[in-house]
Amino acid sequence: MLKRRFLLLLLILLSGISLFVGVGDVSITGLLAGNAADWELFWTSRLPRLMAILVAGAGLSVCGLIMQTLSRNRFVSPTTAGLFDCARLGVLIAIILLPTASIFVKTSFAIIITLIGAMLFMQILARLKHRDTVFIPLVGMIFGSIISAVTTFIALQLDLLQSLAGWLQGDFSTILSGKYELIYLSLPILALVYVFANRFILAGLGDDFATNLGLNYQQTLFIGLLLVSVITGVVIVTVGVIPFLGLIVPNIVSLYLGDNIRKTLSHTALLGALLVLLCDVFGRIVIFPYEVSISLIMGVLGSAIFLWLLIRSYRHV
Repeated sequence: MLKRRFLLLLLILLSGISLFVGVGDVSITGLLAGNAADWELFWTSRLPRLMAILVAGAGLSVCGLIMQTLSRNRFVSPTTAGLFDCARLGVLIAIILLPTASIFVKTSFAIIITLIGAMLFMQILARLKHRDTVFIPLVGMIFGSIISAVTTFIALQLDLLQSLAGWLQGDFSTILSGKYELIYLSLPILALVYVFANRFILAGLGDDFATNLGLNYQQTLFIGLLLVSVITGVVIVTVGVIPFLGLIVPNIVSLYLGDNIRKTLSHTALLGALLVLLCDVFGRIVIFPYEVSISLIMGVLGSAIFLWLLIRSYRHV
């Protein structure tokens, strides 16, 4: 409880800082004085950006927790299972079939293709006899690379690579009021994760064991992958790719809280939101007045922590 309160306090403090960091001048005195320019920037950019950061960070971190529970592997996440690549392929298909499609339609295609990719990855996983901790995410990254190669090839053939470039990296600088609200769809999904948490724990024990306990394994697996796919698809379309987040956050939480998903769920969501917020604020001030994208910062930080986790896991073998 103490750690959760500490995370929440840090999140509140950093959120307050985030609202007043950026090229545009927004100050507390200007808001209190009723300055129209300050309030317009606050409502149209700073607050939407903060909300998108919090929801995306919490959502992707919980996605990683679900996938690690279902796959029984600490290093499986949307990044290492190729789900980001599947979501981008879904967006490309939507652009090809429906060039004037709304963001909701693009998100729907992204969710559907992500779900198909997640189910295919789990089928590949079920057929693997060698289930080494590192081997499984390696297979997932190869799977994602194949999907990415297919997506790039199709985009090049149809001269759509530039149209697809916006979903290649995460960037909160383009988040504005009226263009990001779809990300709130992640909130009820996060609530459903808590409802199904016990089922995910049982499903993570394996098909035979879960069935013996009276659980419909395939149904639970589908629900878990569907929830992951919805959050991943929504985040990809509204924000872009934030690599390694769903991998490192659940592992960090498990180091001090264990592996019970009902205990770690809220901590994972809070730490994920806090980490993305911290990286975003850092990206805004490190080369001010320019910004460093969140995908670049998380890519460097996440890969370093991933490497540390790998080394740590082999030291305890």
